[in-house]
Order: sequence, then structure tokens, then C-alpha cells
Amino acid sequence: MKNIKTLLAGAIVSLMLAGPAWPSPKTVTLNVSGMTCAACPITVKKALEKVGGVSKVEVQFEKKQVLVTFDDAKTNTDALVKATTDAGYPSQPEKVAK
Repeated sequence: MKNIKTLLAGAIVSLMLAGPAWPSPKTVTLNVSGMTCAACPITVKKALEKVGGVSKVEVQFEKKQVLVTFDDAKTNTDALVKATTDAGYPSQPEKVAK
């Protein structure tokens, strides 16, 4: 009985130290050079909001960029690019300098 309690206590401590397994929100900036009129940002935003896991879409029309916050357990950057492309606005993730 003592061995079971020791094993159980060890397992609980291990789980606590491992931290939560929940995904954290990710943010990506998409460059959408084809946004040229006032209606374009609306179309792009609606397309991205339909992607499961997207929690926030911020269109920066002047910069021709979209900042997208999403749950990486439900979607990914490729799905976001596909959504804008399917809506008629091809996009590319912004390159991050290292």
C-alpha cells in the first residue's frame, strides 16, 4: 500500500512540474498585398474569422497586413493563408528577422 501511495504522489508531482498541456494563443502577421480598396479588409477579416480557432483579426489596411491571433491546437498559419487566398486575397506570413 505504501508503494502505491509513493507512486501516486510521484505521478502527481511530475504532472504539476510538467505544467499545463493547454495550447497558448499564437499570433501571426500576414502580408496581403492585394488589399487595394475599402471593401478588401472586410472580406479578408470575414474569411479569417471563419477559420476554427481564430480568436482575433486586426486588419491594418495602410500596411496591407493582418494580425491574426489563433489557437495553434485548432489551426495553423497554412490554414490562415489558405482562407485569405480562397477569398481572393493571397497572403504570406511576415518573415521574422532572427
